[in-house]
Amino acid sequence: MITINLNDNILLNTQYSILNTQYSILNTQLSTMFKNLFLTTLLMIAMTSMLSAQDKPSVYLSNHTFSIGKNKIGTLSLSGSEAKFKLKGENAKRFTLKGNQLSIRTKYIEANTKWYDLIIEAQSKSGKFQETFRLVKDDFHKNRVIAHRGAWKNTGASENSISALQHAVQLGCQGSEFDVHMTLDSGLIVNHDPSFKGKLIHSTSFAELKELKLSNGENIPGLKEYLKEGMKQNSTKLILELKPTINKERAIQSARKVYEMVRLMKAQAWIDYISFDYNICLELMRLDPHARVAYLNGDKAPEVLAADKLWGLDYNQSVFQKNPGWIEQAKAKGLTINAWTVNDPKLLQWFLDQKIDFITTNEPEMLLKMVGR
Repeated sequence: MITINLNDNILLNTQYSILNTQYSILNTQLSTMFKNLFLTTLLMIAMTSMLSAQDKPSVYLSNHTFSIGKNKIGTLSLSGSEAKFKLKGENAKRFTLKGNQLSIRTKYIEANTKWYDLIIEAQSKSGKFQETFRLVKDDFHKNRVIAHRGAWKNTGASENSISALQHAVQLGCQGSEFDVHMTLDSGLIVNHDPSFKGKLIHSTSFAELKELKLSNGENIPGLKEYLKEGMKQNSTKLILELKPTINKERAIQSARKVYEMVRLMKAQAWIDYISFDYNICLELMRLDPHARVAYLNGDKAPEVLAADKLWGLDYNQSVFQKNPGWIEQAKAKGLTINAWTVNDPKLLQWFLDQKIDFITTNEPEMLLKMVGR
């Protein structure tokens, strides 16, 4: 017969408690290890897939819009080699091709036309390649007003929501800015902060995030549905801010994922890209040398951006106040200029007087009145 006295029982309970704590710690460490391993594996698969896709030459078009009085659209090229191009599909008859210069026949520029989809075939020594472009009638506003995260402040919409985008379009803004993050499983979600309702976007699945509600009751939007809504019209540009992420590899991957979605949806005519991450900017330019890409961080002089062939600089209002000469330098270098986020009437007027290209604001209604809209 075995007997256990009280002291032995206390000792056993203590040892059990220690073992249970050690097990919990080990279990947590293993969970973290497997989660990190899972994330790394996903990243490697995605990177390998995209690198394989990049082996295929890309067909580029330098512009995707036409208008009354401007029937020349842009120049075609094939990455890495010379090519001969052919127009295909039901809309081919509406366009002409002289050399690599694509134009639309004037009689097809009609008042009620929004866009045409055109198939381009490129033939080179390495084979034949096809790309479909959406060529859009340029009815985009030119009033310099960019609604920051959509028009939300005075409309009751949530920031970065579909309804905030719709309000910006209804107001007649030149552009509606929105923010994009990449999820754990390489999905693309529209949200400003790196987390939403306590969930870090980069370590949460797309499906899990999509179940969450914004303050106005809408589900948090994915990039695909946001672009789909924005592409219903051709009056307001979509200013896509791609957010920095946890490391350079993820940043490059996010740039490729965003570019690929924009390309597959044929959204190039609508999209201006912006980012605080210079690596993202350079990667977008590498993927499409004709992409409109502007840098946000404010730490690089206009001559640096021009040397890297970026489209523009998009700096906080304070940067221009500290470096007033940068506005004229940027103009001289042919860069577009945007100031953010300007809400004060006096500062809005100052930037209007400087004749910069765009002003991002939480007060689009006020700025529209100031520009006479």
